[in-house]
Amino acid sequence: MSTLANRLLGSAWLNADSYEEVEADTHANVQAIGIVVLSSIAAALGARTTSLGSMVSLVVVALTSWVIWVLLTLLIGTHLLPGKSTHADFGQLLRTTGFSAAPGILRVFGVIPVVGWAIFLGATVWMLFSFVVAVRQALDYTNTGSALAVCLLGWLIHGLLFFGFVMVAV
Repeated sequence: MSTLANRLLGSAWLNADSYEEVEADTHANVQAIGIVVLSSIAAALGARTTSLGSMVSLVVVALTSWVIWVLLTLLIGTHLLPGKSTHADFGQLLRTTGFSAAPGILRVFGVIPVVGWAIFLGATVWMLFSFVVAVRQALDYTNTGSALAVCLLGWLIHGLLFFGFVMVAV
C-alpha cells in the first residue's frame, strides 16, 4: 500500500493506478475528505481570505459542494450514462474525487504577487482534469470522453442547483 504522499503525487500526476488504489481502499475516506479540506483552505489562503469566519464558511461550502457533485456524478455515471462495466458506489467516487483535489493545494501560492493568480487558476484547471480521471477510474470507463461527459453534465446541474439556491437565499 502506498503512503499518503505517494497517493497525493500519483493523483496529481493523473496516474490511473493511484486512483484505482484509493478507489479500492475503503479506509481512505478520511484521507480523501482531508485533501478536500486542505485544498479548500489553500484556496481560501490563496484568494487572500482574511477572516477565520470566511475561511470556515468557504471550507463548509466547498465540502458541501463537493459532496453534491459526487452524488450527481454517481447518479449520472451509474444510471444515466453507465459504461459496459460501470459499477461504483458513493465511497469509491468520494475517495477518487477527494484525491483529485490534490493539485488544489497549490492554490495557496495565489498569494504570490503578480503570478499568484496564474498559479491559482492553473491549479484549479489541473483539479478539473484530475476530477475527470478520478471519475473515469471510479466508473470503470474505457475512455476519458465518457468521464468528461459525466463531469460536464454534473457540473452544469450542480451549477444550476447552486445558482438557484443562491438566488433563493438572496
